[in-house]
Amino acid sequence: MVGPSPSLSSDFAQLSLAEVAERFAAQTLPPVESWHPERSGDSAMEIRADGSWYHEGGRINRPAMVRLFSTILRREADGSHVLVTPAEKLAIAVEDTPFRAVEMKSEGEGAARKLVFRLDTDDLVLAGPDHPLSFGSDPDRPDPRLHVRGAIGNGLEARIDRALYYEIVEMALAGGDDPPVIWSNGAQFPLVDR
Repeated sequence: MVGPSPSLSSDFAQLSLAEVAERFAAQTLPPVESWHPERSGDSAMEIRADGSWYHEGGRINRPAMVRLFSTILRREADGSHVLVTPAEKLAIAVEDTPFRAVEMKSEGEGAARKLVFRLDTDDLVLAGPDHPLSFGSDPDRPDPRLHVRGAIGNGLEARIDRALYYEIVEMALAGGDDPPVIWSNGAQFPLVDR
């Protein structure tokens, strides 16, 4: 489950998984997958590799505006990204991934572990079967990502920040599996995709 969260202050680290679950229950997103408007165009917007949003070359500095736009973001079957409403669909350029996983909470160990990520939009995502983690196929050039929403394999993803990736690696190595894996919400994710 994923969705926009009421603005999370810097207290994310103090939330228990039960409190995170309560916030999950309160989250909903517009049904963008079911919207197929005939009118289309270009939004003149882009999401840069650092996660910042721009419109006509100027940075969007209001977090509430970014959160609002992120709720109507969708990835198309051809890999392009659009902002979609019931009335129109507008192309948006995405340099890398549309989201950044900027904070993580871990509870439990081994197969009982649960990893919850806070995105740069304040969305909360519980990694697991519906929101898999992937790390790329080259161990020398890790590509850590979290599936956020949409079709797995062609949906919206979050880039996992480097510091969080190192935390994940430490947890996986401490687990003693060979090759190393990280568990979350009953699912197992190898540190190198095969």
